[in-house]
Amino acid sequence: MAKDGDSSEWKDFIWNPRTREFMGRTASSWGLILLFYLIFYIFLAGLFTLTMYVMLQTLDDHKPTWQDRLSTPGMMIRPKGQEALEIVYNVHNTESWDMYAQALNKFLDPYNDSVQVQKNDECTPDQYFVQEDSGDVKNNPKRSCQFNRTILDMCSGLTDRYYGYKDGKPCIIIKLNRVIGMLPGKDGKAPYVTCGAKREDSEKIGELTYFPPNGTFNLMYYPYYGKKAQVNYSQPLVAVKFNNITANEDINIECKINANNIPTGNERDKFAGRVSFKLRINTNN
Repeated sequence: MAKDGDSSEWKDFIWNPRTREFMGRTASSWGLILLFYLIFYIFLAGLFTLTMYVMLQTLDDHKPTWQDRLSTPGMMIRPKGQEALEIVYNVHNTESWDMYAQALNKFLDPYNDSVQVQKNDECTPDQYFVQEDSGDVKNNPKRSCQFNRTILDMCSGLTDRYYGYKDGKPCIIIKLNRVIGMLPGKDGKAPYVTCGAKREDSEKIGELTYFPPNGTFNLMYYPYYGKKAQVNYSQPLVAVKFNNITANEDINIECKINANNIPTGNERDKFAGRVSFKLRINTNN
């Protein structure tokens, strides 16, 4: 009998034909509850949409409102290994170094002189290419300066399509990470790159040649205004050619940026403004 009573109570709870209640509530009661939650969630969605709309009105499509970045930009090399910053090959094994030459070709294709002439301006060297906005009127898209591949001379891939890898005198391309609005030098002094071996390898690195001369990032390529504002921007490059590095040994190399208003490294990132990589050229058959 108890079981029958329990079963009857459950049936009455789900649907009570005497009071016409479903799960303890009449149809009007359920309707009022559903109407309340419908209005409540519509209000929340409207409040969220309004908040997002107001916030989006404060953003600039061409420039970030806030930049939480290090005071020193990072650096990177080309070519680079698939998993680490290391370049290891054998001069007698074409397949071991051809991938590096192909990677440099692909990387430098946008810097071909014919492409640069079509997209960018011939600017005045050694001075910033500042393009101010006129109040609320944005001066967009902004123009960019030409960086011609021929500037890299022996490391351009035009006079030596193997970039020196075939002869054991490889070229490394260095670029400075883009930072919107950065002015990397003052008093007309441009930043420049220097490379050297770690202390234990200091006598093995040999003679280096920089392109452009002195490894300079010319001031005319700054400031950078962002990808949307400066769609044709060509990032300046520095090439380093290793003329007589010691073969058959691992050489640990570090390149860094030198500028009179950019600190080298800091507590947050000891590798800011520099890049380290391993270079090994094997000559054994």
